[in-house]
This record gives sequence, structure tokens and C-alpha cells, in this order.
Amino acid sequence: MDKIRTAVQRKFPDRPGRWLVTGAAGFIGSNLVEGLLKLDQEVVGLDNFSTGHQENLDEVQGLVEPGQWARFNMIRGDIREPGDCAAALEGVDCVLHQAALGSVPRSIEDPAMTNANNVDGFLNMLVASREAGVKSFVYAASSSTYGDHPGLPKVEDKIGSPLSPYAVTKLVNELYADVFGKCYGFLSVGLRYFNIFGPRQDPEGAYAAVIPRWFAALLSGTQPMIFGDGLTSRDFCFVDNAVQANIMAACCEAPEARGQVYNVAFGERTSLNELFVMIRDLVGKVRPEALSVDAEYRSERPGDVRHSLADIGKARSLLGYEPVYSVRDGLHMAAEWYIRSLG
Repeated sequence: MDKIRTAVQRKFPDRPGRWLVTGAAGFIGSNLVEGLLKLDQEVVGLDNFSTGHQENLDEVQGLVEPGQWARFNMIRGDIREPGDCAAALEGVDCVLHQAALGSVPRSIEDPAMTNANNVDGFLNMLVASREAGVKSFVYAASSSTYGDHPGLPKVEDKIGSPLSPYAVTKLVNELYADVFGKCYGFLSVGLRYFNIFGPRQDPEGAYAAVIPRWFAALLSGTQPMIFGDGLTSRDFCFVDNAVQANIMAACCEAPEARGQVYNVAFGERTSLNELFVMIRDLVGKVRPEALSVDAEYRSERPGDVRHSLADIGKARSLLGYEPVYSVRDGLHMAAEWYIRSLG
């Protein structure tokens, strides 16, 4: 996080701002809270704790100075409730909207719940933020928006058809954000995340992401699963890079940079087989028996794309985004956290 602080400090005005982070108790949200507090900002968190955890915030408290933690105010509320959104936005300058129900499989099982959180909740936040007159609104978009478009690397203005209800909701977010710019002059910035990973990403539950699940399995002596043949590839991006992108986007005042969507990734492709070997080697340093474990291969899941790779040139040129941590660097730091937390 120190490298990210150095990268973004030049963006800040002389006085602290007041930021709202929705989904503050979640994985990315809690990392944003940590980063902003270490920059001496005032932070409001909003979360209903349906997927977020108080333990994430407790950990943040232990990582920042007492005076920095005193700048944080946590509100238990729900983005599906307009009144909760309005109350959380009082006096806020910048919004980092992370609250959503992730997971393609979960959206296939319960599309209505995914829509209620990701579409209704998003619209509530847009309306409340416009009415509150916030200076900037940055939201978590998704690489799932590229759908079935075969081109690599993924470029922001070329998307295909969505492959899951989750992807539909994230595309609708972008459409609403664009319309609010055209109809009301309320310009926001969407960040299309590509497989963000790092400390505090939950390994529990049926919808956990692959990296925390594999760390948890290898540390507990169970066999990790790979859906498909393992040649599926992703552009994995360490969470501190995403923190940098959010802050850069919120603080960017260039008119041409507003009202846009950007890829947030590292810009390299890693297959699931390659990823598994890297994680197994890291766990093997503290649990040597893990080195002899092979993955269990199962059928591909519906809604998953085969390959994903981002072109991050637009974010570099317009936002000044420059990812600091490679996949290998990020896995080393994530391994330290999982070994400490689960090992």
C-alpha cells in the first residue's frame, strides 16, 4: 500500500476530502478504506454486511494510526434503501461505489437478487449522489461486460453480448451512468475490474473467487478444483492496483477523462494451470506436502468466458493509472495474508 500512497499523493488537494465507500466491509471496499485513511482522508463506510465482514474493518483499524482511524465512520445500511444512501452521502465529496453482489454462478442461481443489489442499488446511489452534489462518482464495473466478444486484448469500446445475469447488471450500470451524464450532466467513471485479488478476499462460500479458494484448500490439505482444462486464462490484478485506479479516477479533473469507463488490470494473461502452480509453490514453503497436490479438473461452468486480457492504455493516458504490482508480486503478498489468517 505504501507504493500506491506515493503514486496517488500528488493528486490530493491541500485539505482532506470526505469519501463514501459503499461495500466498505468487503474485500475491495476495506482495502479502499485502508488506502484513504493512510492518506489522511475522512471516510464514511456503508455496508449491510451481507457479504462483507466486520473482521475486515477490524484489520484495517490495526493497520492505520489511531488518528487516522478516528476519521472513519461506519454506517450499517443497504444501497437498496434510498434513505440509507442519502444519509450516508451527507457532506461527501467523492463516492467510490463498490457495493454489489458478485459471482457469475450466484447470478445464474438467483438473478432477481443480483438485479436488486446491482441495478436497483446502483440507481439509488446515482440518484442520491446527484442530489447530494458530490464532486466525483466512481463505480466498480466489470470485465464481464465484454461477454462473448472474442477480441484480445479487451478494449473499452468493443463489447459483446452478456453471458450471465451478473454481466447484464454491470452493463446496465454503465448505461445508467452514461444516461445520467447526458440527461443531468452528472458525469461518473466506471472501472472495469479484471479478476482483482489480494488480502481479505474471502475464501469461504460457494461463490468464492479462485485464488482465495485455492489458498484455503492447499493450506487445509484438500484438493483444489479447476473448472475446465486449466488453459482458461485471466488478467489477474492485485487489489492495490485497483485502489490506485479508484483514487486516480476520483481525483482526475480533466474533462475528457470524465463520463468514461476504463479497464483496471495488470495487462498480462495467466492461465489457471500457471496460477495453480504459483500458488502451490507459495503454500509449499510453509506446508511442503502441498507441493505433491494436483488439482481436480471438472466441467466448465456456464457463463464463464474462455480468455480475458485487458488493454490498459486508456486508463494510463487519461487517468495516469500505472499498475505497481504484477501477478507474482501480488500472490506473494496475498500468500503472506492467507498463511497468517488461515495457516
